[in-house]
Amino acid sequence: MHIAIAGNIGSGKTTLTNLLAKHYGWDAHYEDVEENPYLDDFYSEMQRWSFNLQIYFLRSRFEQIMDIKNSGKNIIQDRTIYEDAYIFAPNLHAMGLMTKRDIDNYTGLFNLMDSFVQGPDLLIYLRGSISTLVDQIQKRGRAYENNIRIDYLSRLNERYEAWISSYDKGKMMIVDVDNNKFAHDPEHLGEIINRIDGEINGLF
Repeated sequence: MHIAIAGNIGSGKTTLTNLLAKHYGWDAHYEDVEENPYLDDFYSEMQRWSFNLQIYFLRSRFEQIMDIKNSGKNIIQDRTIYEDAYIFAPNLHAMGLMTKRDIDNYTGLFNLMDSFVQGPDLLIYLRGSISTLVDQIQKRGRAYENNIRIDYLSRLNERYEAWISSYDKGKMMIVDVDNNKFAHDPEHLGEIINRIDGEINGLF
């Protein structure tokens, strides 16, 4: 069983990954943030480092998917390869922060990788307003996120909604993180777990 958690920056993906892995006793696979050598540079000089950052994430997530596939274990995954390809990279290009040559190169590489992988059994999308995302980003206090702009988060949210509206890789459920405070409220977490159990039972 492979459950993946998707959502904008600050939506609570890592927190929910932790909570679900603990509840189900499954392995957790996290986004490579702390070891990523490009993040600091990217947030300081986006145009210079956008392509490098996206290629790093693409390689890292492809490796992760292959590990999940070969492990034979039940996995909770923090963020998907699709978010890079359909949201982050195209957004950088649209903002003039990645050249057409680079986005074409990136997209060709993603399409090749995508032909070797399958979507998760269940995708959980964490939907949040900009005010909620900003609040949660500020609370966790990661230094490299201090320079994230509101317009950048807004553009990402728009692309997330467009991607989710046409998602066709498998089952999906949406959690409204403006109202569901699973990180602090056990009842809210219980609501998510009940919904997951219902979706999982439908997979067999």
